[in-house]
Amino acid sequence: MTTVFFSYCHADEALRDQLERQLKILQRQGLIETWHDRRIEAGQEFAGEIDAHIEADEIILLLVSPDFLNSDYCYEVEMTRALERHNAGEAIVIPVILRDCLWKGAPFGKILGVPTDGRPVTQWPDIDHAFRLVAEAVQAAAKRVGSPQAAKRSPSLPVNGSEPDQVIRSSNLRVAKTFTDRDHDAFQTEAFDYMAKYFENSLSELSSRNAEVDGTFRRLDANRFSAVVYRDGRALSRCTVFMGGQHFGGIAYSTTENAATNGFNENLTVEADEQTLFLRSMGMAHFGQNKDQKLTFEGAAETYWQMFIKPLQ
Repeated sequence: MTTVFFSYCHADEALRDQLERQLKILQRQGLIETWHDRRIEAGQEFAGEIDAHIEADEIILLLVSPDFLNSDYCYEVEMTRALERHNAGEAIVIPVILRDCLWKGAPFGKILGVPTDGRPVTQWPDIDHAFRLVAEAVQAAAKRVGSPQAAKRSPSLPVNGSEPDQVIRSSNLRVAKTFTDRDHDAFQTEAFDYMAKYFENSLSELSSRNAEVDGTFRRLDANRFSAVVYRDGRALSRCTVFMGGQHFGGIAYSTTENAATNGFNENLTVEADEQTLFLRSMGMAHFGQNKDQKLTFEGAAETYWQMFIKPLQ
């Protein structure tokens, strides 16, 4: 069984948990075994356990984010040793780009990152799909590693028969998180502000790339913005995006440019699973096709941008 080590910053623990759930099927198939520092038992030496796995595990996942690059231990200790083993052919290092950062200038920047083209996981419309691509990369790497030696033991376990027996326990020690109404409201506000900036920047870039196209963006108030796109002076698409629509709440999209509207053509609501908050579409504009997706800020913004830009395409 191929051993997989997670090198990550604790600020990204929720994303690490989501990745580990995607990898669970590979564990059930007997292809891999995963380890990270949350598996350290009381009484075990923290640094010693991590060092032992960095020295022995066959696949090392660098879960890259601004916090990872900011962590002296992740960057200078774990990453440095992981790359030494990678360059020596002793291990396979896979950079997993969780959140947007200047990772290509890092020492591991020449290694192909995942998901596809190193696009950060949090910028994919569907995080589950992004992590599935990471899982496929781990699966392929594990198959390259081949079958481990039967005599190989986990570096944290005793090798002498006279030593105490290993601790037998489940690796599933994850505890469900709870999110308050305040958490939901803050998440929705942050998502809306991201969406407003996304539309404003996208309209500006669209106009700069196409001489015949022009767009206007108006932030009407804290909870509402509108956008219009013109081709040769003719308005082809209009929309208003707002928070707190009647009955459903959430972030709504209307195909009219009207500051007073409460009607909408699509709506995104804030939901939560056991680990994270996300946005979910009601599927009104796509005949239910997007209802099962757990949308990030970018995924939600792109959902509405696609509706807005469709008349031009």
